[in-house]
Amino acid sequence: MTLFGSDLAPYIALILLGFLPSEIWRWMALVVGRGLDENSEILIWVRAVATATLAAVVAKLAFFPAGALATLPLGWRIGAFLAGVAVYWIGRRSVLFGVLAAELVIVGGALWLGLT
Repeated sequence: MTLFGSDLAPYIALILLGFLPSEIWRWMALVVGRGLDENSEILIWVRAVATATLAAVVAKLAFFPAGALATLPLGWRIGAFLAGVAVYWIGRRSVLFGVLAAELVIVGGALWLGLT
């Protein structure tokens, strides 16, 4: 049995092709960005682009979902988004708490509507 013919092949491919290439860029950013001022024009622009990209991904998931998420009504998806935003602000801008709250609303809605 070869390494790539085993059950571990997808995980190895994920690490080699998904994780490591992006991890290299993170380490390079850490080294290069160490001396930058947090309030510099370039970092303000980078933060704005990252925020806009995240907003676009969330909007796409909410309004044009694929797969199992598409079976959930639009109202539940928007409600999950609003719950996530509310918990984000209440939880002292914790992305983790916001995401968990939105996921709880989505999973709870799917269970309540009997979609699972």
